[in-house]
Amino acid sequence: MKIAPMLFAVVCATAVPALAQTGTYTVRQLTPETASKATRAALEACRKNGYQVAVAVVDRAGVAQALLRDRFAGPHTVSTAINKGWTAISFRTDTLEFSKLTAGPGGSAGIRHLPNVVAVGGGVNIQAGGSTVGAIGVSGAPTGEADEACAKAGVAAIRDELDF
Repeated sequence: MKIAPMLFAVVCATAVPALAQTGTYTVRQLTPETASKATRAALEACRKNGYQVAVAVVDRAGVAQALLRDRFAGPHTVSTAINKGWTAISFRTDTLEFSKLTAGPGGSAGIRHLPNVVAVGGGVNIQAGGSTVGAIGVSGAPTGEADEACAKAGVAAIRDELDF
């Protein structure tokens, strides 16, 4: 009958570390080098099409991690690029899709009035290993679709460095 108390002690001893681990979690972040590479690639993609833009990569919390503004990009493009990234990461939806989902007088349209929300194409989430690790925002091309194409070029440039 001494086995039961020993078994109970072993179960309790192994359960405590498991419970302690539930109080924390691990997250994946882009390195500054990877964020910069994505930003540079998106800027170059826009330049090839003759667009002067600003490009920002935000981390998983929506904080700007890397930013480039081409010399003739408008002054508004910096904050718009950051906010496109922020919108994509906040709502876990690329902003071109987000603009469609929140268009018109429907119940979701009001979300467009929150601070920093930009419901225009150009914000694209960055996925790695099944989780969202950041987003890239591009502002300054003539359309949201063109901004999004440049953002996707930025993501494509770092795809091999991420666990897709």
